[in-house]
Amino acid sequence: MQQSRVIPSPRSFACDLATLCAPTLAGLKPASLFRYQPAPGQDAAAMAAAWHAALSPRGVTVRVLKQCPRTGAVLVYVYRPARVARLLAAPHMLDFLAGEGYTPGTADELLDQLAERLCCEGDFPHEIGVFLGYPLADVIGFIQNRGKNFTACGYWKVYTDPTAAQAEFDRYKKCERIYARCYYNGTPIRRLTVAACRCTIKIIKGVVIYEQDRSYLLERHRQHRGHGRFGRQRSCRRRRFC
Repeated sequence: MQQSRVIPSPRSFACDLATLCAPTLAGLKPASLFRYQPAPGQDAAAMAAAWHAALSPRGVTVRVLKQCPRTGAVLVYVYRPARVARLLAAPHMLDFLAGEGYTPGTADELLDQLAERLCCEGDFPHEIGVFLGYPLADVIGFIQNRGKNFTACGYWKVYTDPTAAQAEFDRYKKCERIYARCYYNGTPIRRLTVAACRCTIKIIKGVVIYEQDRSYLLERHRQHRGHGRFGRQRSCRRRRFC
């Protein structure tokens, strides 16, 4: 039987990490997920390990949840361990996962069980949404409705308030646009990653304000947009994401 041709991902691993995972790197979202198909001769798992080593000091973990033995494609989970641990430790979240067949445990133990389901089960484990920070009610609604009857669709399918969800989608999209612009203009990914110890974020009237470690990123964004001196002083204080 003729095998299908493997088509490598059109962008580099680093580019997908910087753009698709921007809300997580910015500290707006606890976790992100993307699929990467390496070109022949590339080792995607080794790429993920290298980026994990680079970003873990800033509180971000890069982990391969699944790797195709035939093509080498990987499903990469990029997350902030402290936030995911708090998220999964909530009693209502543990009850939900127990109902889905998970054995209660730490965040790492639950992630190990998720990875096993991704690799061994024929059906996709839709409870993965809670590991990505999706609202539990929307994850339950998706499972119960088999992905139908949703009220809005963006980063996930919505079964609760579509207006609030759309505002969150717009916020993530704007973050992705800003991060893509900064990345393509030479900002290193490590600089784009808000350190966990400095990830104090205030949101005032839709403005995301980083308390520390944001001047370099906002300066690069200012340079691209061509602001003058006074624009630089304003941009170093805040960046609007929604």
